[in-house]
Amino acid sequence: MSQRDDMVAQATGTDDEASSLQAVGSADEAADQDDLDGDEPDFDDDESGADEAAAQEASDGEADRPAVADLELEGEIAADYIEGLLDVADLDGDIDMDVEGERAVVSVVGATLDELVGRRGEVLEALQELTRLAVHQQTGSRTRMMLDVGGYRQRRRAELAETGQDAADEVLRTGQAKKLWPMNPFERKIVHDAVAAAGLRSESEGEEPQRRVVVLPAG
Repeated sequence: MSQRDDMVAQATGTDDEASSLQAVGSADEAADQDDLDGDEPDFDDDESGADEAAAQEASDGEADRPAVADLELEGEIAADYIEGLLDVADLDGDIDMDVEGERAVVSVVGATLDELVGRRGEVLEALQELTRLAVHQQTGSRTRMMLDVGGYRQRRRAELAETGQDAADEVLRTGQAKKLWPMNPFERKIVHDAVAAAGLRSESEGEEPQRRVVVLPAG
C-alpha cells in the first residue's frame, strides 16, 4: 500500500465517518457553488425598495460572518488533523495557518508532497474534504476551510487566470461563445473573475463533475 493510500485509509475511518463525509461534502459543494461560481443571480425588475433590501442583505451578511477566533480554531483543528495524517504516512511537511477573508487556510509546505496533490489536484480536494469533516466533527458547524499543499493552489490560480484571459481574448476576436473544460468550484471562480476583468460575462453550465465555464460574447 502506498503512502497516499495509507493516508486515505487512516482518514476515512469507519463507515459512519464516510457517511458523514458524504453529507458534509454535499453541503460544501452546494455552498461552494453558491459562493464561488460566477453565475449571475436572477434580479427582480421592480426596483422599488432596492435600497432597503440591500441594507437588509448587508446586515444579514454581517450577522452570518464567522468570527476570526472561530476561523482560527478551525485552522488549528485542521492543522492537527493534517499533521496526524503526515505522521501516519511518514511524510515531512511544515504547516502554516492563516485566515483569508471568511475562511481558514491551512498550507502544507514540503519537498516530497506532490503525491498529496494528485492529477489536477484531485487528491488535494479529497484531503480537503476529509479535513473539513474532521473540523465539522469537532465544531458542529460546516466549514469552508481551504487546504493547500506545496503552493499548488497559488500556482493553479495563476494558470487559471491566464486561461480565463486567453478565453476572453478569443471570444472578443471571434464573437463566438467559448466552452472550457470541466472544473471544480475553486477553479471556475478564478476563471469567472478573469473573464470579468477582461470586460466579458461568463456563466457555468452542466452538473458536477462535468460543470464548466462558458465565456459569452459582449452584447
